[in-house]
Amino acid sequence: PPPPRRSRRQTMKKTTGTDRSITRNWRAATRAVRGGTWRSEHGETSEALFLTSGYTYDDAATVAARFAGEDSGMTYSRLQNPTVAMLEERICLMEGAEACRAQASGMAAMTAALLCQLSAGDHCVAARAAFGSCRWLVDHLLPRFGIETTVIDSADNDAWERAIRPNTKVFFFETPANPTLDIVDLAHVCAVAKAHGITSVVDNAFCSPALQRPMEFGADVVAYSATKLMDGQGRVLAGAVCGSEAFINDVLLPFQRNTGPNIAPFNAWVVLKGLETLSLRAHRQSENALKLGQFMEGRVPTMLHPGLASHPRHELAMRQMDACGPIFSFIVGDRAQAHDILDA
Repeated sequence: PPPPRRSRRQTMKKTTGTDRSITRNWRAATRAVRGGTWRSEHGETSEALFLTSGYTYDDAATVAARFAGEDSGMTYSRLQNPTVAMLEERICLMEGAEACRAQASGMAAMTAALLCQLSAGDHCVAARAAFGSCRWLVDHLLPRFGIETTVIDSADNDAWERAIRPNTKVFFFETPANPTLDIVDLAHVCAVAKAHGITSVVDNAFCSPALQRPMEFGADVVAYSATKLMDGQGRVLAGAVCGSEAFINDVLLPFQRNTGPNIAPFNAWVVLKGLETLSLRAHRQSENALKLGQFMEGRVPTMLHPGLASHPRHELAMRQMDACGPIFSFIVGDRAQAHDILDA
């Protein structure tokens, strides 16, 4: 006779990589390789790839319980997928967060992190130095839905408090900023937000948790383009939002499940593989970027990298970052000069 049918809980088992009483004693590099791993009855060493939109059930009662949220099993891959869940658990461990939801791209993550908690009549304070698409969210998208926005110089610590209004709900910024490499004082800005009951949302894409962990400085929500350092090899688009269990499950999840900015399981699997080498890559790339920056400094009018002593917030960067990142930028003059350098 055929073997008895087994539920997902019987065929997929979580390993020590999901037990926080154990993983809290692991070093960061171990979490990046082993954290959040589930295994099937086959005992695979590499995370399994589950390319499925739906799941089967042993009986109707199980279906009802799962869709009612009374059973933790899988229902639909817009809500849960084993491969995606492993990525979310691993990022949680690396970030030091309670919960995480993976997204289809970095901008899906930024958009979800803001729209899930802002409504018409609310106010958002954002840093002027930011990735172009993030500024588009603040300058164009949020106002279309009746959400007021104020853009400030993020290096002016007092500007954050001056910008607060009675309806301010969110501080939104990235550090280092893309492409100007501006550094925000995480501890100060997050403390101001907490004192006023404001949620701080930090875009940490230029660092990843291998180089900077904003929650250690008081950030409420950390959002990522996992396309950048986490994958790191130009293969897939991916994003993530980390926060408390209350924020992720009660605020973000209702928005995500009904709007669908979900990451594909294959993309999640690729990012999982990228996380295994993240620390090695990020630290070596940071070393290389600093060497190039030191070589170029004095040869171009303005060199921008927080690891250089000439950077206006170099000391702050050294306090809140393990290394200063793989990205630098420099100013050469006009567009024609920039094109000449690129073409050469």
